This record gives sequence, structure tokens and C-alpha cells, in this order.
Amino acid sequence: MLYVSAFVVSVVLVLLLIPPFRKLAIKIDFVDKPRPDSERKIHREPIPLTAGIAIFLGFFITYFLFVGNITKESVGIFLGSLLILGIGLIDDWYKTHGKELASLPKLIVQVCAAIIVYSSGIAFEGFNNPFNGQYINLPEWMQLVLTILWIFGVTTVINFSDGIDGLAGGLSAISGGTLFVVALTLGRGDSAFLAVILVGAALAYLRYNKPPARVFMGDAGATFLGFILGIIALDGAFKGATIASLVVPIFALGVPIFDNIIVVIRRLRESKPIYQADASQAHYRLLATGLNQKQTLIFLCLLNLCFGLTAIILALNEAGV
Repeated sequence: MLYVSAFVVSVVLVLLLIPPFRKLAIKIDFVDKPRPDSERKIHREPIPLTAGIAIFLGFFITYFLFVGNITKESVGIFLGSLLILGIGLIDDWYKTHGKELASLPKLIVQVCAAIIVYSSGIAFEGFNNPFNGQYINLPEWMQLVLTILWIFGVTTVINFSDGIDGLAGGLSAISGGTLFVVALTLGRGDSAFLAVILVGAALAYLRYNKPPARVFMGDAGATFLGFILGIIALDGAFKGATIASLVVPIFALGVPIFDNIIVVIRRLRESKPIYQADASQAHYRLLATGLNQKQTLIFLCLLNLCFGLTAIILALNEAGV
């Protein structure tokens, strides 16, 4: 009942918060303007960029309303998320003026946010040896490195997936739902709680972002969703996993992870900077084949759902169900 209540409150709050922030964005010209010279800007009118703030507020208001007590972990998640939202809003502000924020400040802030989460006690600590059942505890330096790489990586791939209406929100909702089931299966109640709130926030956002979108969450919202998904996977799927089940969270985030691995490999082969924005993601390539936005969205979401079901089957097998 707690999960249902948190889900409903999250949905309602985000639905209520997006319209006033949308009006504010129009008033202060905080909008993503179309650019005919860019193959990545496929919308044809200015779109408000403030849904990320509504998602952030809806998520944490719900979280702190339902969480029993404020812990070191919850404070770490909130402070890290605040950094992610802040640098994302600065990046979005640059975009509203036709500019691009340099990659280095974003990298530094996102790494600092991951370090805050690690310092709060959420980390990739180790795994169980499937052959003898012994837990292998990794050295602290390796825990720190792997935690930062995972959170930063998931934050980035969700942001890179935000290229057409509904895609980043849809993929986040499916991945969040998958991680919710996985966390419940493995007995990780706190992570399941975070996941169900995220799913509610993402689905509420889709009410306004489905094609044709009336509002965007911008880098602020996309990186925030990715950041939270990375944390949920760390605490709800990686913790106590065996070597064989380490792929569960990777499959839970299948489309954004595998798509961006392919993109990075292609850019390295072509000697292009990894962070150089282009139209090499799967959604742009599918659009180039003649599919429209809705068809592309449905195809990629169904593919991510297949990855998610695979992750759930692997988790059930891990739990011996």
C-alpha cells in the first residue's frame, strides 16, 4: 500500500507542478528554440524547458513525505541530486541562448554528486562468488571508482537518450519499473521505494511530453532521472549480487546503455570527441529510415521492455523463485 500511495502522490504532484513552471518558462523565455541548421532540433516551435524542476520537486516532496526518518543516505541522494539539477539548469540556460556549456564543468559537478552519494554509504561494495558463496569485498578505492563510473555513466546515457518527444521519460519509466520489481525480488525495500516514485514522476511527465511535446525536462530533468536510476541500481540490484547477476541492472537500462556504447565506439573509430553532440543515437538513425517520432518511440520502448523482462527473469533466478 505504501508503494501505491507514493506512486499516486508522485504522479499527482508532477502533474500539478508542470503547468505553472511551463508558464514561468514562457514568461522568462526559458525555452528550447528550434534550429533549422541542427539535425538534432526536430521540433518546430519554442518548447519550455522547466519540467525537470517539477520532476525534481515532485520526486523529493513525495520521498520526504513517506520516508520514515532522514538518513545519511537520503541526505546524500538529495544533495547529489541538487547538484545535478543545478548544473543541468545552467546547461539548459546556455541552450536557450544558442550556446553550449563546456563539458568539463558538467563532468566535475556530476562526479562530485556521485562522490557525495558514495560518501553517504551507497556504493558498489562487492559481489558474491557463485561457486563458494563467499562475499568478495572490493578495496575502497575500487568501490569509489566503480560507484562514480556507474552513476556518471547512467546519468549520461539517459541524458543522451533525450532526443525525441517521450523517449527519455518512457525509457526511464520502463527502467524504473524494472528496477522496482528487481529490488522487491531481492528484498531491497528502500530502492523499490525510490523506483516507484521515479516511475510516477516519469509517467506524469509523459502526460505533457508525449508527441507532440508541450514541455521538455531539459538536461536538468534527464540527468536527474539518470542519476536516480543509477543510485537505485546500485542499492537495489548490485548489492549482494553474484558475478552472473551483475548484468541485471545493465539489462534493466538496456536501450540507453547499449545504444550509447555503440555511439561511443563509433565516435572513437571516427576520431570524434565522445561528448560531441550529433545524430548518431538510435532514435535519430530510426528517424532517418523513415519512421516517425511515435513509431520510433514505441519501437525503442518495446525494446527496452524486452531488456527489462530479461533483467526480471535473471533476478528471479538469482532469488531462487
